[in-house]
Parts: sequence; C-alpha cells; structure tokens
Amino acid sequence: MVSSFSRSSSRSASPEPSDTMQIFIQPISGTIFPLTVPSNLSISHLMTLLSVRTALPENALRLVYAGKHLATPASSLADYSIGNEATVMMALPMRGGMPPKKIRCTFKECREGAQRIIGDCGFCQGHYCGKHRLLEDHKCDGLEDCKKESHDRNAAQLNSERTQVIKGI
Repeated sequence: MVSSFSRSSSRSASPEPSDTMQIFIQPISGTIFPLTVPSNLSISHLMTLLSVRTALPENALRLVYAGKHLATPASSLADYSIGNEATVMMALPMRGGMPPKKIRCTFKECREGAQRIIGDCGFCQGHYCGKHRLLEDHKCDGLEDCKKESHDRNAAQLNSERTQVIKGI
C-alpha cells in the first residue's frame, strides 16, 4: 500500500510524458524555439511563460495559431486544437483606431478647421481658423496684455536706437 502511494505522489509531482507536449513558439524576430508544456495549459499561463522567456510584458503579447488570436485567457490549448509540435506565432498588438479628430476653430459659431501653429493663440490657448486667428478677430482676453507688451517692447527698441546729438561739433 505504501508503494502505491509513493507511485501516485510521484505521478502528481511530475506529469507523465503523455500529459506534456512540445510546441514551437515563433516570435517576431523569426527564430523559433521549442517549449514543453502540459497539454491542459491555459492561455494565461502560456502568456506568463512567454513573458518570462522573452522579457516582454504580458499585455504586449499577442498569440496567433492557425489564423486565430488566442485572446481568451481562461481557455486551454486544447480549446484551440493546439496539439503536439504545433507552431504558435507571437505578434505585436495593433495600434490604431479612429484617425485623430480635426481641430476645429474655437470661435463661437465657427466650424472651420483650425490652422496649425499660426492658429494657436498663446494668450487664451484657443485654436483658430484663418478668419479668427488674429487677436482682434477672436476678441482674445489677452489682447490688452499683448498690446501693452508690444508697446513696451517697441518703446524699448526706439530708445535703444535713438541717436544722440553730440554738442560742440
């Protein structure tokens, strides 16, 4: 009886050869490497093994077998009919979705597209079309500050360029 107990405990500690299978993983680099896994391994455990092996985060791994994405983490390899010596490919996640929205003019009722760079107001942080891009056209809150800064800058420039009359010549 003791010997049968030791046999069953040794069987549960290490899987039998029929319970394991060898699958091949093809990463993006193209170099295929073998991986010996239990036949009832879940997709989430496979992704954890591959993230350790490839040093990629689990959320960046996408697995493909026979043209199908292995997306359900709770399912097992058998659910996708992945058998011995099957090749599972790794893919990068797809980037994309909707194209970026066109920035519209922020002037009251205007729906024109805002002009890039020259339509951005540095005082009120708005984006404006060709008709409303000037401070006077969109009645910018920073208009008075802008006029004062321009006036002070021009006055300083004129004072620095003023010619001095030399007396006695």
